[in-house]
Amino acid sequence: MKPVVGVLLGDPNGVGPELAAKLLAAAGTRAEARVLAIGDLGVFRAGAAVAGVEIPLNVIEDAAAANFDPAVLDFLSVPTIAPEEVTPGRAGAAAGRSVYETVKVAVALAKAGEIDGFCFAPMNKGALKAGGSPHGDEHILFAELLGYDGPYCEHNVLGDLWTTRATSHIPLKDVAENITTGRVLEMTRLAHRTLSGAGYGSPRIAVCALNPHGGDGGLFGREEIDVIAPAVEAAQAEGIAAQGPFPADTVFLKARDGAYDAVVTMYHDQGQIAMKLMGFGSGVTVSGGLPVPIATPASGTAFDIVGKGVASAEGMRQAFLLVCRMAGTKKARDAAAQ
Repeated sequence: MKPVVGVLLGDPNGVGPELAAKLLAAAGTRAEARVLAIGDLGVFRAGAAVAGVEIPLNVIEDAAAANFDPAVLDFLSVPTIAPEEVTPGRAGAAAGRSVYETVKVAVALAKAGEIDGFCFAPMNKGALKAGGSPHGDEHILFAELLGYDGPYCEHNVLGDLWTTRATSHIPLKDVAENITTGRVLEMTRLAHRTLSGAGYGSPRIAVCALNPHGGDGGLFGREEIDVIAPAVEAAQAEGIAAQGPFPADTVFLKARDGAYDAVVTMYHDQGQIAMKLMGFGSGVTVSGGLPVPIATPASGTAFDIVGKGVASAEGMRQAFLLVCRMAGTKKARDAAAQ
């Protein structure tokens, strides 16, 4: 049976509602999964109007009432924001609260087994925090709401190429001291496990160096010799198909051409610049490691083009398809294990 996948509208003041409407109106979307849209009905209707689409709805107040008729979209109504509180093109606490309340509903449904995963349209971290979330980082929020204390990290995906990173949202000046053999090994294991959960049999993982030219034998730094290489060797000893460390200025050329399925980078922009240059409009961010598949477009709320109807839904489509793939793989494996 196809997985049940939730679709969240994102920040009401951004392009999220129109992206969600475009995705949900597209031919074939509801053939990929049993789809449950989740959010404020007024926000969705406003987004659909901007997108210029009309979607027959089955508006429900309980997920158990969804009938998953491919001709009608099941919409779980979660009133979160008054029309006068929506301020298109501007970050605001009311919009952040709307996102936070909707996320709590989606995570609760996932924990109860009523949905198998969800994708969400772009949200704004500052608004999320201002709206009452204990965290501006949504990945930390998801883990906390799920009660998950294992390893997790943001993964970025472009087509069949994945990345994750040893350090993430920290100042660049703090990167080197936070790169440890244990952390690099943990993220390499996480990449292996996440890609395996997406259907890769034995994912090929490249591990980046930190320093220019991979340290050039210690001339430009010893992290590659003392920290990163031991982590790669430990991963290989566990049966993980990891290689490296490789200089970051060339490894993405090989990965782009199919030599690797994933790249473990050492800091945020080391991978993000490469991935966004290769495909900003179709990139996906995955909350890797969590027990529930969760993904979003790699692009943001795009406050500058809200309401113009020009925002591309390709990233949203790719995020949805990836959640369908991951949730389907998990369901199949769970069924085989029974």
